[in-house]
Amino acid sequence: MENRTYYYARVSSKEQNLDRQLSVFENMGASERYIITDKESGKDLNRSGYMALKSTMLRRGDTLVVKSLDRLSRNKADIKNELQYFKDNGIRLKVLDLPTTMIDYPEGQEWVLDMVNNILVEVLSSIAQQERETIHQRQAEGIAAARAKGKCLGRPRVEKPQNWEEVIDKWQAKKISATDAMRRTGLKKSTFYNFLREEDNNKTQQAVN
Repeated sequence: MENRTYYYARVSSKEQNLDRQLSVFENMGASERYIITDKESGKDLNRSGYMALKSTMLRRGDTLVVKSLDRLSRNKADIKNELQYFKDNGIRLKVLDLPTTMIDYPEGQEWVLDMVNNILVEVLSSIAQQERETIHQRQAEGIAAARAKGKCLGRPRVEKPQNWEEVIDKWQAKKISATDAMRRTGLKKSTFYNFLREEDNNKTQQAVN
């Protein structure tokens, strides 16, 4: 069976585009049918394109080309596991940003490639994971800062409707049912009862004070 070369491109979200990576592959003469893409996070390996590439396309003797190591994953352990998987299954990985992976060493000297790549992979996979952790830390700090300034994150709070008091008075007097009260106020069941609990808590607090 003929050995094939596949190309894998990934970005982290649907809003990002793959043009830069695809352009590089096309300039290398890659056929569109052998280019596999994903628009999913690199936090793990569970991506439709990548999993299809491993499970149904790549065979022993084939080559996989990626633009950079973090296109495989941003998780250091995952990167190491994938590199071991490719090695065990006789699949050559070429990383365009790692020139040593692109060199075709003479037969019997492949150990030089392995030695140099292992060093580079250890360093770069650590950097990739650190970048991911830094992104998460910045997001957490941004959320904390926004909360400290009193900014509302997430869904806005539902305000009580103008007819709340009127409807609740009728409901408490048993002139209407709870279902009818929700319909008249336009509130969902959970919101309706949350407002009632808040009022009960406020009355309790006032009584204590």
